[in-house]
Amino acid sequence: MFGYRVPAPDEAMLISGGRRGLGGAPFRVVTGHGKFVLPVFRKTRFLTLAMCESEVTETCVTKQGIALTVRAVIAFKVGNDTESIVNAGQRFLSDQDQMSVLTGRIFAGHLRAIIGSMTVEEIVTERQKLAAEVLDTSKSEMAKIGLIVDSLQIQSIDDGDTGYIEAMSAPHKAAIQRQAQIAQAQATQASVEAEQVAARNQAEYARQTAVVKAEYSAEVDRAQAKAAQAGPLAQAHAQQEVLAAQTELALRQAKLRQQQLVAEIVKPAEAEAERIRVLAVAEAERMKIQAEAAASYDRVALDRMLIDQLPQIVKEAAGGLAGANVNVLNGADGLGEIAAGLVGQGLTILDSVRQNLSGSGQGQDRRDGSAKGSGPLELQSYPGASGKPARGEGESSAGEGTSQARTGEGPVTLD
Repeated sequence: MFGYRVPAPDEAMLISGGRRGLGGAPFRVVTGHGKFVLPVFRKTRFLTLAMCESEVTETCVTKQGIALTVRAVIAFKVGNDTESIVNAGQRFLSDQDQMSVLTGRIFAGHLRAIIGSMTVEEIVTERQKLAAEVLDTSKSEMAKIGLIVDSLQIQSIDDGDTGYIEAMSAPHKAAIQRQAQIAQAQATQASVEAEQVAARNQAEYARQTAVVKAEYSAEVDRAQAKAAQAGPLAQAHAQQEVLAAQTELALRQAKLRQQQLVAEIVKPAEAEAERIRVLAVAEAERMKIQAEAAASYDRVALDRMLIDQLPQIVKEAAGGLAGANVNVLNGADGLGEIAAGLVGQGLTILDSVRQNLSGSGQGQDRRDGSAKGSGPLELQSYPGASGKPARGEGESSAGEGTSQARTGEGPVTLD
């Protein structure tokens, strides 16, 4: 709208003409809002409230008489209160650039004053203290012109060609260099140790890797060898099983053949042997029986023959007595005894023949002349039946007589 004016956020609008401002100021101050200004009758001007900057480069002499070139930067602005705006408007409204020039000069004077009371060491090592003292000393002076300082920074301090600051820093540089060298040596040692440790670790890792590779290789070789042997082993096992089966089959066949041989040869042979043995036993028993029968028959036949010849023997013996010179003393009894003696001798001869036949063995034929009477049979006198010699009460003229008889083809004689 015509005649309505609004200042910017970083500006203060100054309205002159009409009524005076607060405290008898020649203008009214408007910030943050608009104001209707009558044209022709009122006049408006704007004062910046933005941050301004001023650089100061000043050669100052320290307490020790050493000249230092100090470079500082001041950040300032017009205060936000009405009094500061009025003071700054009255001084800088027509030429606002003068604020930076005047601020630099003010701070240059304070820098010289404060640096003159300090040593180089303090200035170098305590820059923040220097800035704080400059701000404190310039604060009241800056407030009079409506300015406030936000910050003061000492950017550089140079001693020119004197070399004082460098000499002052030499021990520190040496110490720093020494510390740097120590640190470098320690770092180098640590680096070497680290490298050695790394080398050992790498060697150990390489060794472990080689061992693992060797183990893997050996395991692979064993697996390959096992796999290579699997076929022959399986074939060998199969052949072994086949051989075992064939062996078992052969054993069974051998056992079966043995049983067949036993059934076909041994059993029949045993049966044949048993048959032959039985037949032999039977034959032996038959022959024994036949022999016994033959012997019995021969004995019976011999006995019959002897019995049949006994009367003849007795007769021959009696005939032999006919020509003998025998004296009979007891008459009839004596003759009876002689006859009984003759009969007893015949029976004794018969028993002797029987015993001779029995002693020669059972079942053996005695076909010779002595068994059949083909040769002469010698009879010797034996005691009579009573066991006494046949004699009478008296003796014969020939003395104690003995009688002998020989049987055979010739006659029986009594001597």
